[in-house]
Amino acid sequence: MREIQTAEIIKQVAQMCQEANYYLGEDVLHALDDAAQRETSPMAKYVLQQMQENAHIASEERVAMCQDCGVAVFFVELGQDVHIVGGDINDAINEGVRKGYYHGFLRKSMVASPLNRVNTGDNTPAAIHFQIVPGDKLRIIFAPKGAGSENMSALRMLKPADGIAEVKRFVLECVKNAGPNPCPPVTVGVGIGGTFEKAALIAKQALMRPLEQNNPDENIASLERELLEEINKLGIGPAGLGGLTTAFSVHIETYPCHIGSLPVAVNINCHAARHKEVVL
Repeated sequence: MREIQTAEIIKQVAQMCQEANYYLGEDVLHALDDAAQRETSPMAKYVLQQMQENAHIASEERVAMCQDCGVAVFFVELGQDVHIVGGDINDAINEGVRKGYYHGFLRKSMVASPLNRVNTGDNTPAAIHFQIVPGDKLRIIFAPKGAGSENMSALRMLKPADGIAEVKRFVLECVKNAGPNPCPPVTVGVGIGGTFEKAALIAKQALMRPLEQNNPDENIASLERELLEEINKLGIGPAGLGGLTTAFSVHIETYPCHIGSLPVAVNINCHAARHKEVVL
């Protein structure tokens, strides 16, 4: 049994909160550069260059790249041979968020009640998803999820007879309806199968993949490439002002489901595709 102190979790989470908001991932920087080089629309090229400049300023000055510093979403893989010492892991993660957002001068966006709308003042509570896995490691993935992209999410309980054609139509419909709202070029996470809640969860989890990483199942990877091509034909373009690149990538995850259902969920990331990972 390996022990991990909550003090270390707090420290790492606080750092992740800041770094995810300050620094674009290398995969996103490369995607922006590739899109800017391929773009034929002067306006779209200008927007992509502005996104690159914004990323440079944020990293140089250690300031948030976007005013919306998001809901603190965590995917936590807890090894079954790990013992958390010093307190509750949920409390530790929330304390890390509290410290990270306060000391990082990041906007606090959480309200205690969805109806009364009173800000909690520290961006907690976080949305934490746990998975128990073999081993003695603790893997924490953090994703600050802004409302502009999160509000474009959708889930539909299709019938099995609807098949893959309706899945594709639904994904395209979601991106088309989203238009400029999620700050394109977007990353599109798609969850197919499972149950109502599982489809939504794996759609969001799909967004944690690097942009260039396809699903290991070649049939699903082929569908990802097909959907990306169709999405980019929509012509929404960077910031919704037209152009060749509406999406950087489409990431699909699947899960076994009931014989009588075909759940499909779509979760969209803005161009920044913010996330950070640490393994303890």
